[in-house]
Amino acid sequence: MRETTGSFTLPGEAGYEELTLKLAKKWGADVIRDSDGTVLSDEITKAGYGIYSTICIIRDHNEWAKKHPDKLQQSFLMSDPVTAEGSELTINLLEGFFTEQFRINDSAASMDYWQVFDRTADKETERENWIYDKSSGCVTVKNTVPFHTYTVNFLAYRIWEEISMYNHVTNNWNKEHLMPIDPRTEECREYMTKWFTDWCEAHPDTTVVRFTSMFYNFVWIWGSDARNRNRFSDWGSYDFTVSPEALHDFEKEYGYALTSEDFINKGKLHVTHMPPTKRQLDYMRFTNRFVADYGRELVAIAHKYGKKAYVFYDDSWIGVEPYSDLFESFGFDGLIKCVFSGFEVRLCAGAKVATHELRLHPYLFPVGLGGAPTFSPGGDPALDAKKYWISVRRALLRQPVDRLGLGGYLHLTEGYPDFVETIADIMDEFREIKAMHEDGGVYTLPLKIAVLHNWGSLRSWTLSGHFHETYMHTLIHINEALSGLPVDVRFVSFEDVKAGALSGVDVVINAGKAGTAWSGGDAWKDAGLVALLQKWVAEGGIFLGVEEPSAVPGGMTGFAMAQVLGIDLDDGARVCHGRWAFDVDEEAAGRVFAKGSSVPAKAGLYLTDGRAKVLGSKDGIPTLTVHAFGKGKGIYMAGFEKNNANTRMLLNLLLEAKGITDRKYLTDDPDTECAYYPGSGRLVLINNSDAEKTTKVTTANGVKEFTLKPFETIITAE
Repeated sequence: MRETTGSFTLPGEAGYEELTLKLAKKWGADVIRDSDGTVLSDEITKAGYGIYSTICIIRDHNEWAKKHPDKLQQSFLMSDPVTAEGSELTINLLEGFFTEQFRINDSAASMDYWQVFDRTADKETERENWIYDKSSGCVTVKNTVPFHTYTVNFLAYRIWEEISMYNHVTNNWNKEHLMPIDPRTEECREYMTKWFTDWCEAHPDTTVVRFTSMFYNFVWIWGSDARNRNRFSDWGSYDFTVSPEALHDFEKEYGYALTSEDFINKGKLHVTHMPPTKRQLDYMRFTNRFVADYGRELVAIAHKYGKKAYVFYDDSWIGVEPYSDLFESFGFDGLIKCVFSGFEVRLCAGAKVATHELRLHPYLFPVGLGGAPTFSPGGDPALDAKKYWISVRRALLRQPVDRLGLGGYLHLTEGYPDFVETIADIMDEFREIKAMHEDGGVYTLPLKIAVLHNWGSLRSWTLSGHFHETYMHTLIHINEALSGLPVDVRFVSFEDVKAGALSGVDVVINAGKAGTAWSGGDAWKDAGLVALLQKWVAEGGIFLGVEEPSAVPGGMTGFAMAQVLGIDLDDGARVCHGRWAFDVDEEAAGRVFAKGSSVPAKAGLYLTDGRAKVLGSKDGIPTLTVHAFGKGKGIYMAGFEKNNANTRMLLNLLLEAKGITDRKYLTDDPDTECAYYPGSGRLVLINNSDAEKTTKVTTANGVKEFTLKPFETIITAE
């Protein structure tokens, strides 16, 4: 018998018991959870369902925090730049920052790390040349150079926990701001441990503790002006973990001291999109170990009280790296991931933990992350759910998870019956897909792909946030396309490559802008690495470079892999050099380009030796090329934007390069996809568009034709 209920976590809400239990039955829930801002009544917790209780271990302790204001979490900030007009200037440290989020830490221990810089001269200003006025929150710099620009690096307490701050503002809450406490000190850890022990004793009905997440949130710095409220955010950054205690412990363990500038980095900070420095990696590892060590203690307490411990990835997840070798040491029973896109499904599904759960969108809030209405006038949550589901669904066909769920305010679903029916349909589909995975693996093409960048497996399937936050990076579009393709995908670093990680790999993908972590930056200055990769291609490998792959300045070529790719990028130095003429190989292009697909143009590209086959061009510049190199090939795309047609083009390109001619279980319409499960003999067809589609698919039993309604899933025997 197929599972017709279960595998679903419902957000319940006290005061709406009848609605909670009705929708639990409608959607086949086996678990009911609370959310930030809601509680569960006894009528709900005693109704026979599993109970998830959401806790954010570092917030909701305002009484203790007020008694220990020096135990709040902190961050280095850099003042807005100020230009001197004479020999002295005054800088208001928090000007431009959201003062409801930050308070200056002007303790002696903190000020040991403050630094003032002449940014025009790129030089630190001596300590005797600046003074701080506590009453005004300003630094006065003396002996300034007229018309040089100055900044101050300083430590600030975070006085409003960021996720609570966002939820508060989004939902117009009228309640006390929650402050984040920092477990770095023994005193704080003792308090938190006792608090959590007492909490476990006081919640006997809780079956799963849903940690949201551990201790440190990703960096999210708000501005005072609504026109630039989001001054900086990076879902992979460790900047919110810093404190004098942490810096002291780091120096003691690693034998060298970090400075504020190691974090501020001339105001750029160390965003995840940039290649990491050794100091950054050392500090990340140091923090990861601390979070794992203390996190393990809290998980053990949950287990002692007979409760499972799940961790939510998306909020205070810093130090809880799902692909770190320390992740399993926490002892978590489950990982929950909020998903908008397919690559986020794969991120969750591949983590080494017993239970994988996805929190679907839209979240049950009046408005979405972008501020557009959801469960409010003008919103269409049913349509939103379908659009998110088509991205999630194609990834789920490739790698299974165990559960789905929602979050937020359940009462907002009242008046949206279409949404209620849509979630019911999604759960029916999910349970069927899950069952087919349990019957055996999904059919996959004989194509193994390694995505190559600085972070390697540590940042498997992600960049530094959701798709809507990293859309400007080419690699996130490629990850999203790959998340639902019938191919094997892994993520490797440059060090992994040197250690032999490409054994058995068919295709290496390197994509991104020059100087980013995704293209690789200075990693390509390693002549041994370049030689190794060129040898790998010459022996039969395929190197697919997109946008500015292997780009590194200062060499003979713009791309370190130009000899393999047969195409290079001119930075202006070759303006007087000749260019190879070319014709587009229309026959090969016809096999690769799907209807509606395209590759954007990029200025400065030129063929290196004229031997590359050009499959696409614009304004006389190649946009898609294939270049034979020994027994292998170098493929170049000037860019890639994920859509249905381009996703099919990417697959066609890889199959063409590898010489795979067997196209079974591939639909002929790029708006549709299919998956075949040999164990159950079932075939799944999906329509990834909002229009009706008719498509053909070749199976082992011949060609079959299907007509799919908008967004529809068809599950049938092969």
